[in-house]
Amino acid sequence: MWARKVWRELQRQGHIVARCTVERLMRELGVSGAVRGKKVITTIPDGSVERAPDLLDRKFVAPPPNRCWAADFTHVSTWSGVVYVAFVVDTFSRRIVGWAAALSKETRLVLDALDIALWQRDREEQPHQRGELIHH
Repeated sequence: MWARKVWRELQRQGHIVARCTVERLMRELGVSGAVRGKKVITTIPDGSVERAPDLLDRKFVAPPPNRCWAADFTHVSTWSGVVYVAFVVDTFSRRIVGWAAALSKETRLVLDALDIALWQRDREEQPHQRGELIHH
């Protein structure tokens, strides 16, 4: 993104140069754009607790819908601060089946997104698709 801004400014000043050249030179010189605000860290691993096993072996696909869901959360910077958003994705359809937002990054945020996904599945009355659900 920063290379594009520098490239456009160089063009406005009449310098003809390829954008990839600007990217390469910025990388070689260690030049990057200024980032305002503090960096938000969404996950802080606890070294004293064993990590959950990877039940999907990093293969986020499922043959039928509602059999494999993946959950994650991220942050969104706003003028008034940071909002954390958790979402649950059905790996079959890549559809977001549940989501939640909060001002803090606590476990309840992801659990709320999972609760909404389960509620949505029940609301759509799809009992024939029920069975073992793996959420990761």
